[in-house]
Amino acid sequence: MHSVFSKSRSLTGLTVLASSLLSVGASAAPNDPATLTQIRDSAMQSDWAYERLSDLTDLVGPRLSGSAGAAAAVEQVAEAMRKLGAKVTLQPVKVPHWVRGAETAELVDYTGRPNGVTQKVVLTALGGSGATPAAGLTAPVLVVRSVDELKTKAAQAKGAIVLFDVAFDQEMADRGQAGPAYGQGSRVRTLGPRAAAELGAVAALVRSVGGANYRIAHTGATLLADGARIPAAAVTAEDAMLMSRLSARGPLKMHLTLTPQTLPDADSYNVIADWPGSDKADEVVIVSGHLDSWDLATGAHDDGTGVAGAMGVIQTLKQLNLKPRRTIRVIAWMNEENGTRGGRAYFDVNKDKVEKHYAAIESDEGGGRPFGFIGSVPQPVVKYFAPLKSALEPIGAGVFERHDMAGGADIGPLERAGVPSFQPLVDSSFYFSYHHTPADTLDKVNPYELKRHVAVLTSLSWFLANMEENIGRVPKQE
Repeated sequence: MHSVFSKSRSLTGLTVLASSLLSVGASAAPNDPATLTQIRDSAMQSDWAYERLSDLTDLVGPRLSGSAGAAAAVEQVAEAMRKLGAKVTLQPVKVPHWVRGAETAELVDYTGRPNGVTQKVVLTALGGSGATPAAGLTAPVLVVRSVDELKTKAAQAKGAIVLFDVAFDQEMADRGQAGPAYGQGSRVRTLGPRAAAELGAVAALVRSVGGANYRIAHTGATLLADGARIPAAAVTAEDAMLMSRLSARGPLKMHLTLTPQTLPDADSYNVIADWPGSDKADEVVIVSGHLDSWDLATGAHDDGTGVAGAMGVIQTLKQLNLKPRRTIRVIAWMNEENGTRGGRAYFDVNKDKVEKHYAAIESDEGGGRPFGFIGSVPQPVVKYFAPLKSALEPIGAGVFERHDMAGGADIGPLERAGVPSFQPLVDSSFYFSYHHTPADTLDKVNPYELKRHVAVLTSLSWFLANMEENIGRVPKQE
């Protein structure tokens, strides 16, 4: 693959001419092939985004909303964007402040247990979990495979620790359906503990939603409600399977200790960095990722690559002295993981300016190889993206998939209000091996793929910011 880029570094005479014109601010046709080639090649030759990802993950570390890490990340990203000359705004957001405490579990009784033997269970509290007493609690374990099955066993659920043993479908992920596979598992994680609480369970466990079964627990949010905030945790796939096997032998009992705290909401910010447009500066193209991460690791894939990739858009355009017609707005969203309050706060402030948002991009599927991009534009509009697809084909990223809805969690309110939305089309077959785990660290990110990521995001942002065509609106949803 590297030979492709060696060739592309040798600019044609047309590209050199375009570069000269652009350097003095003259660009009659900003979406011409020469300019798109420049943008792609410049991104592919830069380590800037990877360096910013290293700063975010290695220097700041975990960034759960309300934490010192989240606050430090806001300042770090804002300062990096100021140094590029972007117009930076910190938009206030009130965010949840949930703090993980002790988390231990052991199987203390089961059929065939040798005298004096207990077995450790590896788990991690789910975001929003309630707490056990400081000394923990002991209760029988009820194993179910779905919320529907739980409802048929309501009498057994009362006073029990309910385990939802639902396996992540890695085969789906391996065949390009990682998102749907995660959706199936995450529905159990978000809805299962609440259902258990409503039936009088004393705690709820879910089998971790993700692949790479190396006895690593995957955290995530759950929709527990105040008044029924029972302890809730994710157990490793191995421990879920063990408990299922032991339960088949006879009654099973666990001692569980989880001591998280839900503190008062904290003050935080979305980081907004504008690269102002020229004749259409009042129109906006958003390119974004979320700044917060879970607290188990440093959020390199989720969503450090999205934030660093979006930041790289402005760095690439600055390096080439390119000024778009529409304003390109980089946003590092706060609180995607356990509340999506950043996205909702932005929408609340801008709901009367939705028509001025030409398009929105969010990158939140990890830093795997990008094959192109997804967009929620009307089918007749797809043909207008042919020049962009051609420009990205030399790096293997020329695919455009049209979806009815394409945006991420943070730009969701904008898309539902009609804003056409986009995201990179990436290989996420391995993403859920690291997602929400202690293994989501910088070493898992391929620097070369991050360059391709920046190339796609920058090319797409620039193309949208300079399009002459009306790309339409998404049908509004309530």
